[in-house]
Amino acid sequence: MLVRDAMSTVVLTIGPTHTLRQAARLMSARRIGAAVVHDPDTCGLGIITERDILDAVGSGMDPDRETASAHTTTDVVFAAPAWTLEEAAEAMTHGGFRHLIVLDGDGPVGIVSVRDIIRCWAPARRRQPAAAAG
Repeated sequence: MLVRDAMSTVVLTIGPTHTLRQAARLMSARRIGAAVVHDPDTCGLGIITERDILDAVGSGMDPDRETASAHTTTDVVFAAPAWTLEEAAEAMTHGGFRHLIVLDGDGPVGIVSVRDIIRCWAPARRRQPAAAAG
């Protein structure tokens, strides 16, 4: 199975000046765990996740004053739609993250998460015959 089969095509793109509260509100409304941060003046594309927001708020930062740019991961690993789910899972495991922005051509076309991969793999595991008891 390929990344294109598992990815969410709901891609929330926010700007670097969005506050953490605004980002959280938008992510919550779409029931997604990550947003693409587009900053054409600096790093281009980055990602902010629910974990980034949780860590900031948990450490006492003000979600109405903190901006996405201060909590964006800019050293991003991008996936291609034609990657296998195994390749995506390997990249996530190696990098220690749970989301990959999927690029096709000039921009993001989706986001694939660990949850998306598990959702695809779980039904396949149920269909496999049980190992014989020995």
